Amino acid sequence: MPATKTTTKDKTKPTTTPKGKYIYANGKRKTSVAKVRLYKGTGNFTINDKTLKEFCEVKIHAETIKSPLKLTGDLKSFDILVKVQGGGHSSQAEAIRHGIAKALIESDPTNKPTLKHAGLLTRDSRTKERKKFGLKRARKAPQFSKR
Repeated sequence: MPATKTTTKDKTKPTTTPKGKYIYANGKRKTSVAKVRLYKGTGNFTINDKTLKEFCEVKIHAETIKSPLKLTGDLKSFDILVKVQGGGHSSQAEAIRHGIAKALIESDPTNKPTLKHAGLLTRDSRTKERKKFGLKRARKAPQFSKR
């Protein structure tokens, strides 16, 4: 007799999405785009239907995401819901940070000087340069042979 397959359900807890009014902002970095919603709440993070700990495997990424909230003192004031796609882990964390900073300004315009001075409102536009014809990569030329 063949062994029967038993399927186990995911042990991830379904996160409850906050209800009500929210403040929306987009954050971008390289090819990552983060759609950020700020709800009045207690400081919960939901990123792509995961908690902050599940999403950020590296501690520095979690610190990067929280930095605008720490600067303004709003760490426990908002529940944050984020959908992010594209890019890598570091790029996504910085895109989320950019989106949170923009949303904090929407919630309270007096936060703008603090966030601007920290450089969190500037969109980091450095992206990969396109490959040019006649070259191997964006700038790498084929090897030159004199003879």
